[in-house]
Amino acid sequence: MGNRNFLDYIFITLKGMAMGAADVVPGVSGGTIAFISGIYEELITSINSINLGLLKTWKTEGFMSVWKEVNGNFLLALFAGIFISLFSLATLVSWLLENEPVLLWSFFFGLVLASVFFVGKEIKRWNLGIITALILGAIVAFFITTLPPNENIESLPFLFLSGALAVCAMILPGISGAFILVLLGSYKTILDAVHEKDIKIIITVGLGAVFGLLSFARLLKWMFTHYKNITLAILTGFILGSLNKIWPWKRILETKVFGDKTVIIDTNTSPFNYDGNPQILYAIIAAFIGFSLIFILEKTASKK
Repeated sequence: MGNRNFLDYIFITLKGMAMGAADVVPGVSGGTIAFISGIYEELITSINSINLGLLKTWKTEGFMSVWKEVNGNFLLALFAGIFISLFSLATLVSWLLENEPVLLWSFFFGLVLASVFFVGKEIKRWNLGIITALILGAIVAFFITTLPPNENIESLPFLFLSGALAVCAMILPGISGAFILVLLGSYKTILDAVHEKDIKIIITVGLGAVFGLLSFARLLKWMFTHYKNITLAILTGFILGSLNKIWPWKRILETKVFGDKTVIIDTNTSPFNYDGNPQILYAIIAAFIGFSLIFILEKTASKK
């Protein structure tokens, strides 16, 4: 934590922007980015310090004490980055998804593949239990990526649950929040609600998200404190299993239309069987850039 200067907070905001950009892509988790950029545990700890006891602190010691206790500057800088990103980078990422999907997925594939090494390297002690946890994490994530998306669902309790689960996925490296919403069938409902400013749905999902964030951060914090190696192994497994979702070359099996939102159900294929131009060379370059980015980020993070 320590004393940070303005420049440090600019960097945290940039990390938030990277998290936001990743969360726009169904299949890439902002949690992975938080982990790579070295702010994961601080994020979990800061979220964890938000509780009802803060109201008492506010009454007795004033707002600044509360702000300090929740690591307010850090959270503000990070979430500012996420929001800036959702409104600016999101457009670029959506454009790339539409127009250069192979290159975008290749870039993320490289990035996420490097994260597997990166998170795995944090595991200090390897044994059978750790390896089992890693394999189980990978199987669960792989299984999640193969589930078919659901039809549109609009019941409020379900949307509350969707918000909670999506946020948990957002914090978990490897599984993306957007992807969970697509699976649950509430992605379109929530997107429409935002466009049409349907306050009831937005508040329901928001409350679900807050509930999910606070309860899940507690669990993660507890796991990091007591079972750090196993937790890291499960997270590494999650990231490994999620690679299935972001393999750049897909063959479309069927296209489902939910209102004006089209969900494509596809399967992985080799670049040589790919319908369009497989762009193999460019894809390898994009993946290499994504892969190297992690190690460049790590070098700059460890210098500080």
